[in-house]
Amino acid sequence: MGLCPFFFDFSLENGFMLKSTAEICEIVQSTVEGLGYEFVELERLPRGMLRVTIDIERDGGVNVSDCETVSDQLTHLFTVEGIDYERLEVSSPGVERSLKRVKDFVRFVGSTAHVELYEPLHAEGFPEAGRRKLDGRILGVEGEPGNEMIRFSFEELNIARTPSQAARARTAKAKKAEAQQPIEVTFSFHDVDRANLIAQLDFRGNK
Repeated sequence: MGLCPFFFDFSLENGFMLKSTAEICEIVQSTVEGLGYEFVELERLPRGMLRVTIDIERDGGVNVSDCETVSDQLTHLFTVEGIDYERLEVSSPGVERSLKRVKDFVRFVGSTAHVELYEPLHAEGFPEAGRRKLDGRILGVEGEPGNEMIRFSFEELNIARTPSQAARARTAKAKKAEAQQPIEVTFSFHDVDRANLIAQLDFRGNK
């Protein structure tokens, strides 16, 4: 997966029949997957913008050419299907891609992620009121289809967004005598409100 999203825009005049977001989503997903890409999500934004996020499992991830290929195909399809929009934007998900489906959690087992639940989760080591927002690592996915459970390690990640933050984090870690131990929890996939990967950037140039 590339480090930064790529974008490819196309503008169009009004005058087409309006379709629901669910209908457009179904059309887009079928088309994107038919071209050999993974459909990540569709966003219907103000001023008639449609944003489609795609991914692919290969070194380097999605590139500009991929976005152009998908955009050209969707533009033609939207005209045929009479989908009303002003601008189409096709992009890669970037390093902090959203986790929308069970298969996303399966694919990124071992990766760091941010998860927000509908209701607070109670576990030993959590505050009495529980935690609704969790940062940590995806450990695995268990259970039968339709009743999947996510195993998750809640951890103090201290993710650095800039070189200066990284330097401060290394200093604080060296001074800290005892780090918080990870807390392993389990929750239902259906309890997840939203989730995304957390980018861990290396500012020291290590591979």
